[in-house]
Amino acid sequence: MKAYQPLNCDLHDYLEIACMHQYDLHIELLQGPGFVARALTTRTAPSKEEFLVLENEEGQGVAEVRLDQLLAITPLDSNASFGRIALAGAYCAF
Repeated sequence: MKAYQPLNCDLHDYLEIACMHQYDLHIELLQGPGFVARALTTRTAPSKEEFLVLENEEGQGVAEVRLDQLLAITPLDSNASFGRIALAGAYCAF
């Protein structure tokens, strides 16, 4: 996997909102099939890589996706405060 690219801070806010409300999300990845999971929290590793922590549809099992591997997220809640958010290529410029 290539070197980690931090996600744009403005877009990071959408992930925090999704976690705060524990939205069920349709997750689109840069590579591989998409899936549906509940947003739980974000996590920063000691290496400064950031991850979205997710729970599967059945409420069993937790997975992590590195933020720079996300293509887009779409909340499945009809009352969600945002729609589909494209994340790919939206990195912070330090």
